[in-house]
Amino acid sequence: MKALLRRELLNAFSGGGATMVALLFFLSVVSVLPFAVGPDMTLLARLGPAILWIGALLAGLLGLERLFQEDRQDGSLDLLRLNTGFLDLTMTVFVKSLAHWLSHLLPLAFVAPALGLLMNMEAKTALFTALTLIMGTPAIAFIGAVGAGVAVALPRAGLLVSVLILPVLIPALIFGVSASYAAQEGGANFAQPLLLLIAVNLFAAVLGPVATALSLSLVED
Repeated sequence: MKALLRRELLNAFSGGGATMVALLFFLSVVSVLPFAVGPDMTLLARLGPAILWIGALLAGLLGLERLFQEDRQDGSLDLLRLNTGFLDLTMTVFVKSLAHWLSHLLPLAFVAPALGLLMNMEAKTALFTALTLIMGTPAIAFIGAVGAGVAVALPRAGLLVSVLILPVLIPALIFGVSASYAAQEGGANFAQPLLLLIAVNLFAAVLGPVATALSLSLVED
């Protein structure tokens, strides 16, 4: 599994610039949305956490449709199903989802504080928002893998994956933004939405790979 994680990360960081594409898309979304807010910097600072979260959510969808496509095309997915059990397939899905988070989503959290400061957010709020992104975006990868598994046999699955998983990601978005707003207002109620966000992630990390492995088995059959 370590070798698989290394291979996936190497492909993401060096092959095709997938990480850079996600970063540039994130920067584009966060740069464009403030124009809809207007010149009110106070309102922009208030909406900053939501803008960062929406940008991360949309950027995290990039590349999900290709999560299993190459494995299916070169036959390695068939070999994995035939030569290993359901648990091994589930662990493979977990590792590939983790690699997607590490390569596509985690870097966004590191640039989020700087973008938050550009939107007139307080430094503390920008850092707390980055923290919620680190603790909340794994759900995007694990839940997104389910959509990728369902759509693996389709030639143009990008839009379908987004349509399938966006409604399921709403709880992570709500709790992540709520935790950021709680930090913005003093941090007194920060723990409750953050704990709920962690619970969503644990739920996604446990059930997401299982559901994905099941969908891959059914699709391949």
